[in-house]
Amino acid sequence: MRNLANRKFSIYYFIGLVAMILTFRAAYLQLFSTKYKEQAHKTTLERSLIYPSRGLIYDRNGKTLVYNKPIYVIYATYRKIDPKMDTTLFCSLLNIDKETFLTNLNKDWKSPQFHKSIPFVFLSKVSPEQFAVFQEHLYKFPGFNPAQRNIRGYPHSNAAHVLGYLGEVDKKIIDNSEGAYISGDFIGKTGLEIAYEKELSGGKGINYILKDNLGRQVGSYDNGRLDSMAIPGEDLKISIDLELQAYADSLMMNKRGGLVAIEPSTGEILAMVSAPTYDPNLLSLDENRSAGMQALLLDSINRPLNNRAVTNRYPPGSIFKPILSLIALQKGVTWPQRSIACFGGFRLSATKKMGCHSHAPIQNISQAIQHSCNAYYLQITKDFLDQYSNKRPGQGLDTLVSYLRDFGLGDRLGLDYSYEGKGRIPDSKFYDRVYSKEASGWKSMWVLSLGIGQGEVELTTIQMANLAAILANRGHYITPHFIKQYISGKAIPKEFTEKKKVRIDPKYFAPVIDGLEAVVTGGTARVAYMEGLDICGKTGTSQNPHGKDHSVFFGFAPKNNPKIAIAVFVENAGWGGDWAAPIASLLMEKHLNKTIHPSRKYLQDKMYKGLLNTTPASLVFN
Repeated sequence: MRNLANRKFSIYYFIGLVAMILTFRAAYLQLFSTKYKEQAHKTTLERSLIYPSRGLIYDRNGKTLVYNKPIYVIYATYRKIDPKMDTTLFCSLLNIDKETFLTNLNKDWKSPQFHKSIPFVFLSKVSPEQFAVFQEHLYKFPGFNPAQRNIRGYPHSNAAHVLGYLGEVDKKIIDNSEGAYISGDFIGKTGLEIAYEKELSGGKGINYILKDNLGRQVGSYDNGRLDSMAIPGEDLKISIDLELQAYADSLMMNKRGGLVAIEPSTGEILAMVSAPTYDPNLLSLDENRSAGMQALLLDSINRPLNNRAVTNRYPPGSIFKPILSLIALQKGVTWPQRSIACFGGFRLSATKKMGCHSHAPIQNISQAIQHSCNAYYLQITKDFLDQYSNKRPGQGLDTLVSYLRDFGLGDRLGLDYSYEGKGRIPDSKFYDRVYSKEASGWKSMWVLSLGIGQGEVELTTIQMANLAAILANRGHYITPHFIKQYISGKAIPKEFTEKKKVRIDPKYFAPVIDGLEAVVTGGTARVAYMEGLDICGKTGTSQNPHGKDHSVFFGFAPKNNPKIAIAVFVENAGWGGDWAAPIASLLMEKHLNKTIHPSRKYLQDKMYKGLLNTTPASLVFN
C-alpha cells in the first residue's frame, strides 16, 4: 500500500512540474519575448502566390520555338485600398488615366465572381521597366499587390497553329479547376499550349509575407517554414523540324489550304501548315495583343486563326482511289491484273455518263492508279457495293466503311492537339435517311462518286497524310503526334508508340505502290519527279461546288524505307498536279536532301508566288 501511495504522489509531482514549465513558457512569450510583440505591430500577414516558369518548347533538333518573357500583374483588394491615396501619382506611375483607374477598380460587387475582401486583377501586362518605377512607391498604395508572370515569346515566325497561344482564364475554367486557377491566370487556348497545359503550366508556390502598417514588406513569416516552392513546367521537345516547317510555310504563302508531313516510322509530325498563317508574336500577351487579335479576327475571307490542316474537311478526290484499291483487293472484289475498258468515262444511264480524261488502255490496277481512271474505279465501287446483292448496297457500303475505319477515317485520329476534325465517312444509315422517300430504297449507282473521293466522303488534311503514312509502312500507322521528348526524361504516352494495323494482306500493297510510283514517273504528277527521291504519290482534283476545284496530293518518299509522308491541299487551285504535287515534291526534297537542286529553282519560285486568289472556298467544320 505504501508503494502505491508513493506512486500516486510521483504522478502529482510530475503533473505539477509540467504545469509550471508551461506557465513559465507562456509568461516568457507574453511578458519578455519581443518576437510576437513585434509581430503584433504588423498589420498584415499576406499570402503571396509564386508563379512557376512555364515550360519551354523546342523543335526536334533543340532549337527554341517558345520562350518566356516576364510581365507583371497588379492585383487589388478593394477593402484594403486607402480612399485618400494619391490617385494622380498612382496613375502616372502606371501610365493610365483616372477613367481607366475607376473602371478597373469598380466591379459588380453583387456578382459572386467578385468580393471586396478577395484580390482581383486590376491591371495586367505591366512591363518590367514600368513596374521597376512603380515598385519604389508601392508602399504608398495599400491594397495593391504585384505578381510576376510570364508571357510567351517566339524567336521565329513559324508554326503559329502548331504552338497555339495563351489567354486569361474565364469564370467557367476557374469554377471547374478546383482551385488550380484564379482570376488573372493564363492558360493555353489553342494548339500545343492547351494540349499540354497540365505539363507546361507547372505548379504554383506560396510565400507568407509580413507587412507593416504602411504596407511595406518586413520579411517572411516564421522564417518561411510555411512557404512552398513553385514547380517549373515541363520543357518539351516536339517533332516539328523548324527548318522544314519554315520552308513549308514559304511554299504555302499566298494560298489557302493545309499541309501535313509525317515521319512514317514514328508517327511524328515533321511540319504542319494552315495557310494563311500568322506570326505567333501577334498573340503574345503584351500590349499589342488586342490589335493583333482584332486584325486576325477581321480577316473574314482568309480566317487565319482557323487551322485548315486539322479542322476543315474536304472531298479527297482521286487520292481515295489507292485506298479503295487495297480494300477491294482484300475483299476479292477485284484482282491486280484486272483490265476494265474506259471509253472516256462510265455510263450511268442511257443518257448520263461520268467522264474520264484521255489516257492509255488500263491493263491492271497499277495502271489504273497511274492514270487515275474514273471508269475503272466507278466499276470497282459498284462491284463492291453490290457484292452481296444489288438490292443490298448498304451492306456492301458498311463493309467498306468498316475497313476505312481501320485507316483512321470517319473519326478523330487522336493526335495530341487542342482540337481535331472527324471528317465524314457516310454509312448505309446516312443514305437511308437521305433517300427515305424512295419506296425501294437506294441503289449503288446513286452513290458511285464515293469511290473516286467525291460525294459525301470528306477527310481532313491530317487524315490524308496519315493515309500516305499507312501506304509507306505497308499496312500500319502510329497515331500522328507532336511530342517527341520530355526534357525531364518522362515517358511519352504509349498511344504514340503503338502500331495500328489495317486488315490488308501485305501482298496487296505492292501493285498499289507500283502504281503510285508510276503516277510520278509517268502519270498525273510528273511535275513532282526528282531523280533519286523515288517519290510515290497520287494527285487529286477535289470538286468544289462553290468555286474553282481544289488541288490535292499525297505521297511518300523514298519508295523503300520511307522517311516522309505528306499531304497537301490547296483550295481553289485546280488540278492536283498544278500546285499540291509540286509543293509536296519540293518539301520531300528539302527533307531528304536538305537543299533544292538548281534545276528545280524555277518550280520553287512559282510556288513562292502563290495564287493570290480571292474566291473563298467553302469551309466545313466538325
